[in-house]
Amino acid sequence: MKIPLIDSKAGYLSLKDEIDTSVTNVLSSGNYILGPNVQALEKEIADYCGTKFAVSVANGTDALVLCLDAYGIGPGDEVITSPYSFFATAESISRVGAVPVFVDIDEASYNIDYKKIESSITKRTKAIIPVHLFGQPALMDKIMEIANRYNLIVIEDACQAIGASFRGRKTGTLGHAACFSFFPTKNLGGYGDGGMVTTNNEEIAGRIRMLRAHGSSKKYYNSIIGYNSRLDEIQAAILRVKLGHLDSWNKARRAKAELYNNLLQGLGFKLPEASSEVVHVYHLYVLRHPKRAEIIKGLENRQIGCGVYYPVPLHRQEAYKLQYSDTSLPVVEAASKETFAIPLFPEMTDDQQTFVVAELKKILEEIERQSL
Repeated sequence: MKIPLIDSKAGYLSLKDEIDTSVTNVLSSGNYILGPNVQALEKEIADYCGTKFAVSVANGTDALVLCLDAYGIGPGDEVITSPYSFFATAESISRVGAVPVFVDIDEASYNIDYKKIESSITKRTKAIIPVHLFGQPALMDKIMEIANRYNLIVIEDACQAIGASFRGRKTGTLGHAACFSFFPTKNLGGYGDGGMVTTNNEEIAGRIRMLRAHGSSKKYYNSIIGYNSRLDEIQAAILRVKLGHLDSWNKARRAKAELYNNLLQGLGFKLPEASSEVVHVYHLYVLRHPKRAEIIKGLENRQIGCGVYYPVPLHRQEAYKLQYSDTSLPVVEAASKETFAIPLFPEMTDDQQTFVVAELKKILEEIERQSL
């Protein structure tokens, strides 16, 4: 049985008629940039998250970059963030000229350890970017308490966590602003790139709208130096169709994560741990085991999808090796050697999950025999 890590095609086929119609309507309209679907999607995302404003951009990375820029964060500033994330989290900070300051992670959730944030704050610190990793929100009450005490901006990197919530409030509303990605593999994914910033700050929303269009609020009149970062009308139309199914898909992900949790008990894996204060949306179902390399090889031989998230912590990336050569973050460095994801997507069947676990058992047995 061949099982992908994420089955984007299955998601498309389940909504094929609706999506094809939405795309055809855009093509027929002749309106392809910042059209009615983009405007409608922005309102629908704002309503869904519970914010006053949502501003679409070309991708999740641009969402982070433009958000930092809108808050005036740049050269000489420091931004505290997690070292356990996709490279874009740190890259966006560096792209505006600021310096990423990495804080070690909590071993249970893999999110930034709030207890280690305060000691990393300096007079140059301007913001914190907590990452809601794998679909689980960080402990935002503690982070906001610290931020408020030091007058810091908090930008949620919610690229993996749309629809998740903390104490009843959805991601996108927990900080001063939040950034989302609509990359095809995300819980709400398009068929190309896309991103969104949510905020309750009208000034910041307006500035991001200007930044995404070359610093212009009126065509050919450029007030500031900006970017070219606009969500395509076709992607907006697709995302509008899919947004109506997001909650049911996230519910399915949680149910499948619970089934995995039950089936994998006692096999020696560290299973995902969801805080009682959050609603986890399981963008990825991540296991941890000291024999990761052997397990992944066994899964690949059986044509079962898997992926390593993330093999190199951000402070150990080639791009940062000189800047952080003396930095030691033991929790993330240990986790990065052992974590990996196994297949999980809304259309996955119980039989597929049972098969994956049965094959994992066989792989572990093979590893045990080889070690004797």
